[in-house]
Amino acid sequence: MKRKINLPNCNQLAKKFGVKFPNLRVEDQNLLFLDKNVLFEKRGSLIYKEGDFAKGCFFLFKGILKVFKTGVEGREQIIRFAKEGDLIGFRSVLSHERFCTSAKVIDDAIVCFIPANILTKLIQENSNFALQLMKITCAELGEANNHITDIAQKSVRERLAEVLVQLEDTFGLDHDGTINISLRREELANMVGTATESIIRLLSEFKVDNLIETNGRRIKILNMKLLRKTGGLD
Repeated sequence: MKRKINLPNCNQLAKKFGVKFPNLRVEDQNLLFLDKNVLFEKRGSLIYKEGDFAKGCFFLFKGILKVFKTGVEGREQIIRFAKEGDLIGFRSVLSHERFCTSAKVIDDAIVCFIPANILTKLIQENSNFALQLMKITCAELGEANNHITDIAQKSVRERLAEVLVQLEDTFGLDHDGTINISLRREELANMVGTATESIIRLLSEFKVDNLIETNGRRIKILNMKLLRKTGGLD
């Protein structure tokens, strides 16, 4: 028997959207979600693909997406993760370009498609919304610059430690203190920028050093202070 999925209504979408984009007028909310296109997507589903024309952007109501670029021999380089409340793909819409990344579901998601003309109209009519989008763009650019610097200057061990700290900061902990995101070793490797075998070896070393413990894909940080030091964050 299939599990029934309850998709959010316009008010629920607007309320979640307003957490990151506060002070939206009712007419703005109606503009975004009155003709809503809301979909439930399972893990592994592709939301948009690198090279596709950006007909609109996507509001993530629930779930987790990985945003990545495809490199040599089809290898993924994960740029960042999107979590509930995030708006993704909007930069390609605004620049009238094809998507420069792909977005794939890694934790069952509910997404709402926002057409390009609707996003553009809202930006033109609401300066506060436009400013908030600009701030988000600048923050993401800063994160990308930091990642480039880390790749050039930090060892793989340091980068893995930093990634684990960032994952806990971003997604928090579940009821037993485990980082609230489930990633394959290959996905961790794609974040760190190394081979999967290196990640497996380093995770084993971190466990021996009592920095973490693992349960399948789930990771629990045991010594945050030492892990931050290992990642060069203190």
